[in-house]
Amino acid sequence: MKTLIVFYSRSGCTRNVAESLAAKLGADTEEIIDTKNRAGALGYIAAGKDAALKKPADIQPTTKNPADYDMVIIGTPVWAFTVACAVRTWMTQHAADIKQTAFFCTMGGSGDDRTFNEMEKLAGQRPQAVMSLLDKDIKAGRHQTAIENFTKDLQVAVGQ
Repeated sequence: MKTLIVFYSRSGCTRNVAESLAAKLGADTEEIIDTKNRAGALGYIAAGKDAALKKPADIQPTTKNPADYDMVIIGTPVWAFTVACAVRTWMTQHAADIKQTAFFCTMGGSGDDRTFNEMEKLAGQRPQAVMSLLDKDIKAGRHQTAIENFTKDLQVAVGQ
């Protein structure tokens, strides 16, 4: 199964998970780049505000076509209990090109259920699997078991 992992990462946690998943699945990756500077405390606050308001982000053009893949796994940090603006924008642009999808999110504490519900609406389809990870567990290297379980869930869902 040809798989693409698309993700946005402000702090590096979501990137860490995407890279671990890609290594495990032999998947291609595509990082969504937000052109707005969201670094530091002020960037964090602005990011949460923009996400809560469901504001689109200006993102750099991506290079991989999701229509070329059997599965597109989408990763986002949870901002204000919802999808990061850059991921929202990418999903809005590419939802029609996605054959099958799965989601993962990284978060400081909570908001994964609401985030996954919003991602499902944006994708226009139910995900084959979902995975939530706490930032503190990622930073401590305690996320490998979750990645193993997520990949098993994906394999069962697609009949492999």
